[in-house]
Amino acid sequence: QVQLVESGGGLVQAGGSLRLACTASGRSFDTYTMGWFRQAPGKEREFVGSIHWGDGSTYYPDSVTGRFAISRDNPKNTVYLQMNSLKPEDTAVYYCAARKFGDLQQRGYAYWGQGTQVTVSS
Repeated sequence: QVQLVESGGGLVQAGGSLRLACTASGRSFDTYTMGWFRQAPGKEREFVGSIHWGDGSTYYPDSVTGRFAISRDNPKNTVYLQMNSLKPEDTAVYYCAARKFGDLQQRGYAYWGQGTQVTVSS
């Protein structure tokens, strides 16, 4: 069992940057592949990237490649989402999720945080 808490959301102007953090409670954080997702009002949840539990490799969809970067600090039980060159269409509630021994695919996440709001003004 793992509990996830996101932080770092807020209001930023277009072109700006923001770093989200997701801190996990519980044991064996380093055995979880961590994913980030977002959901804008009236839209379906969208996958924005993941970081592998074992080798730290990452995967991003085309919509954020080159702008977003995920990293993790296992001793701190924390995963980060660095967001650069933000656009108004990046406005959403951002969630982190955990999948034990998972691959980098966007399905199969068992644990979710409560989300943090990111608003990008034009």
